[in-house]
Amino acid sequence: MTGPTSVPELVTLHVWRVPRSALPRVLVRMALDPRRLRALPGVRFGKLLGTGTGTGFGPGDADPTRWAALTVWESAAAAARFADSPVGRAWSGLAQSGVRLDLRPLTSRGEWSGRRPFGEPPGGRTAGPVLALTRARLRPTRAVTFWRAVPPVATALHAAPGLLARFGVGEAPLGWQGTVSVWRDPADLVAFAYRHPEHRAAITRTDTERWYAEELFARFEVRDVIGDRTVLGWVADGDPAKDGRA
Repeated sequence: MTGPTSVPELVTLHVWRVPRSALPRVLVRMALDPRRLRALPGVRFGKLLGTGTGTGFGPGDADPTRWAALTVWESAAAAARFADSPVGRAWSGLAQSGVRLDLRPLTSRGEWSGRRPFGEPPGGRTAGPVLALTRARLRPTRAVTFWRAVPPVATALHAAPGLLARFGVGEAPLGWQGTVSVWRDPADLVAFAYRHPEHRAAITRTDTERWYAEELFARFEVRDVIGDRTVLGWVADGDPAKDGRA
């Protein structure tokens, strides 16, 4: 394991909606910008990510019109300069709309690319929205059983009370995947994570099936949401059924 274990001051999640006609330019950016993002002043850890619905975690689940950047910053001042950086300007120029979530790590376990990017947060309480991030690198020999286990959990998540937004994220179409979910408050997240039967069954199978070669789970306080929340598929009251999306 490498990298600092101190808790960062700020983590940002930028999400952009781009037109399909921009896909060739997006793919160029995805080839060039991961290293450029990590090289920006004040960046401790950074990943450019594709997104999907989170229902299947395969190429057919990918959304070529939505892309994201997760960045761990040394300071809020460094994060404020992202919009004027070459990476920030390039993605803003491609995007039809975008949104930024400012996050404070609450808990984190596991590793991402051999690092603990969010340090070792001490936990703590928060009364507002929270974001849960999962990320895993699948063992190739376990991928099929994992993909078969995903649909019941994804269906249950889609209808979970208190869910404000959710989508899949990944560094590659296959084998590198995760989820982002935003919840109205911590109680809603805990109720789904530990009390919903489909999710509890999946947690149990994680240990017995040995799906992952590397995994990370983190929770964050959502300090601010700036921009167009529809890019996230935001549900206003945290009730997908009332929003007509269940």
